[in-house]
Amino acid sequence: MSPRLSIIGIWICFIILLVLGIMMVASTGLCAYVPNGGTPAQFLYKQCGFGFLGLLAALAMSTMRYQSLRPWVHTMWWVCAGMLVLCYIPYIGMEINGERRWINLGFLSFQPSEVAKICLMLTLADWYTTHREMPGTFWRGFVWPGAVLFGIPLALILFEKDMGTAAALAVSGGCVMYVAGVRNWLLFTAMLVGMVLMFDMATGNDNRLERIYAWFDPQAFSQGVGRQQWIAILALARGGVMGVGLGDGIEKFGNLPFAHTDFIFAEIGEEWGLVGTLGVLMLFTLLTIFGIMLALQTQDTFGRLLAIGIVCTIFWPAVLNMAVVTSLLPNSGLPLPFISYGGTNLIFTILSVGILTSIQRHTPNVRQDIWPKHLIKNS
Repeated sequence: MSPRLSIIGIWICFIILLVLGIMMVASTGLCAYVPNGGTPAQFLYKQCGFGFLGLLAALAMSTMRYQSLRPWVHTMWWVCAGMLVLCYIPYIGMEINGERRWINLGFLSFQPSEVAKICLMLTLADWYTTHREMPGTFWRGFVWPGAVLFGIPLALILFEKDMGTAAALAVSGGCVMYVAGVRNWLLFTAMLVGMVLMFDMATGNDNRLERIYAWFDPQAFSQGVGRQQWIAILALARGGVMGVGLGDGIEKFGNLPFAHTDFIFAEIGEEWGLVGTLGVLMLFTLLTIFGIMLALQTQDTFGRLLAIGIVCTIFWPAVLNMAVVTSLLPNSGLPLPFISYGGTNLIFTILSVGILTSIQRHTPNVRQDIWPKHLIKNS
């Protein structure tokens, strides 16, 4: 498959997911709680606006040479780290449901962690391109890029109590480091340390610990912290194979909290049935396959690693979100890319597609041999 066909496939999958997301926000947003006396239709209007801004950003990015981002990587890293620190500052950082993942500037509020996804993938790709002969070394191949350049912003996200985003981002970074040629035992050790840290954080907080108990038995906690996952199970069961029809779901009417954001996948299951949920899963899978094919056929090391990172920052949050909604994982509060309501996530996820398009359009040339580690050694 040529890179051109790969990027066409990515755009087709992305547009279908975006249209589905707007339809589901229209269906679920009309039943969502609206603060400050707004109208329920505002969710649909805002989502359309966010999607339009994201498309403009993606189209603009696709006309730029992605290599032009490299001189700005270090500046973007510092800006990104600074924004993550602002989440902890009173009157600037917003605490919602016990998590400090938002910045409120009065006229604008956004999630720095969404910006950090792209920034950190750029940072890792730039580092391993500059030090392409050192991915197998301990200090320059693992400690500095993994524990410092990637680890510090990741820790800031984690201690915002945004464990879902931190987990997805950690796996994405690990994928980039694997493709770059970092030794497997170092990545395995880092994974074990990360799992121990997240387990300690989960069991050291009463609310998170109760979420784990609710995960084991959602019905027993259906009137408390397990309510979302229990109602999500009921919604998926009610939808059956073909669903009850767009707009005809009932769990969104006050029963399922955050039906238009983190748990919108449950409403897809209720209204579109098993066919709809499997269709969403297939679209994310195809998008990921097309993205990986694009990355592996890219001659430029920076473009190849960046494409792998970008694809992972779309795929892993989607997998974790669907796993939470279907009770395969404890509730972690992670949006479904392209579909869940939310400005920062939607705009920067669409921008990611623009970066992939830029890589396809402006990569120096294409390889026929697509084994990544072989390419790294000979780039």
